[in-house]
Amino acid sequence: MNLTLRQLRYIATVAESGSIAAAARECRISQSSILSALDLAEIEMGARLFDRRPSRGVSATPAGKRFLASTRRLLAAEAEFERTMDRHNHVMPAILRIGCFESFGALFMPELLRRFTEGGEIEVQLFEGEQPQLVNWLEASVVDAIVTYNIGTGLPDDAVSLARVPAHALMHVGSPLAKKPAVSLIELVQLPFVLLDLPQTSAYLLTLFDTAGQRPKVAFRTRSYDTVRAAVACGFGFSILNMRPIGRGSPDSDELVRLPLIENLPPPQLMIADRYGTAKPAFLRRFTNLAQEFFKEVGPRHFAVALAERTDNLIPA
Repeated sequence: MNLTLRQLRYIATVAESGSIAAAARECRISQSSILSALDLAEIEMGARLFDRRPSRGVSATPAGKRFLASTRRLLAAEAEFERTMDRHNHVMPAILRIGCFESFGALFMPELLRRFTEGGEIEVQLFEGEQPQLVNWLEASVVDAIVTYNIGTGLPDDAVSLARVPAHALMHVGSPLAKKPAVSLIELVQLPFVLLDLPQTSAYLLTLFDTAGQRPKVAFRTRSYDTVRAAVACGFGFSILNMRPIGRGSPDSDELVRLPLIENLPPPQLMIADRYGTAKPAFLRRFTNLAQEFFKEVGPRHFAVALAERTDNLIPA
């Protein structure tokens, strides 16, 4: 069809205002431009779109009603496209859609997102899932960016590292090992294990025990970070986790102790990733920079549990 979106808008305005003269005034153009758009549309459709009644305005014909229904859908899609592009061109979007690893919602994401939204009226949509799901959301443009670990595959090559987060032990305060300054996997493997049972996460956690020569006996499985903490606090056993809570809403209870591991294991990296490459929208550049600053400001002592001599390289230079 040779009609432009502007001409379609003229025709929709004719239907809404009820006359060509009123449409011309509303669109701030001449009546001849409105008539030209109408004539072209009727040629394209091969049918009259409006019955024009002197002194009584216009009314849509059956063909005109079908044409207008399609026109309104197209104009609505254009409006959504413009809204989305406008959002991407500003530092403060109307809606921020971020995906994150399932546990991060309780650990730090609200703290980070609150800093981003301060001073603006922004709707935050947080999508929480395991990494394969996060990557799928990113590919399908369900989210603008994801925050996750570099465990598994699928992250873009230009994903930005926010911090390195070594594994540590979560113990009940009454455990004999809880009084030690650090524990080894060889000691822990003899105890019942509370497993954060997310697909890639569980494989990663169990593989850590290969250095001990055997796997622990799993006593409790759950997909929830908070339930892991509750299970350990209730005496089900110990757990291995990577990040301690930063959020104000989810501190550890007095029943829990976090201890660094003696083994010097490669720490997974906390990453932020998107699919924009070098053409990042302004708001996403700001979000990425703020996330980097957030972890530098918080510092390893507050998000990680590690021996003192291993904390120097946990924040990327």
